Amino acid sequence: MSKTTLSDRFRKVDVDEYDENKFVDEEDGAENQGGPDEAEVDALLRHVVLKGNMNAALLAVLKNPPINTKNQNVKDRAAMLVVKVLSSFKSSDIEKGVASLDKASVDLLMKYIYRGFEKPSDNSSAVLLQWHEKVLPVGGVGSIVRVLTARKTV
Repeated sequence: MSKTTLSDRFRKVDVDEYDENKFVDEEDGAENQGGPDEAEVDALLRHVVLKGNMNAALLAVLKNPPINTKNQNVKDRAAMLVVKVLSSFKSSDIEKGVASLDKASVDLLMKYIYRGFEKPSDNSSAVLLQWHEKVLPVGGVGSIVRVLTARKTV
């Protein structure tokens, strides 16, 4: 025989919440994601000659990624700006730049590196390979897997 219970908590569970076939498109603030501030990054790149701090330009270009936007022009401009910043680094300063990033920024940088591999410009592949060589030990193979399996692209 069944046992009677006084609890009715099971009746308040929303079973639709656990439905695998229910798809909800994740749009988190896509309308205000314009990508990195190009004027700020250019100003930092110009002042690098005086200060010698490329890390500020790298952090600025990775600050506001256009991941949730569907506007391809915004994504292309952001990718070109990241490649421009990466190209302006000296080979000896790449490790310092990567060391200044947190885990999420390393994964984002890896996304931009692979995006640069998709659409190479003049001499960008050599620069991106140098960056990939330095980012891989920090991010590990997991970073590459997260980039290749991510649904949201840059």
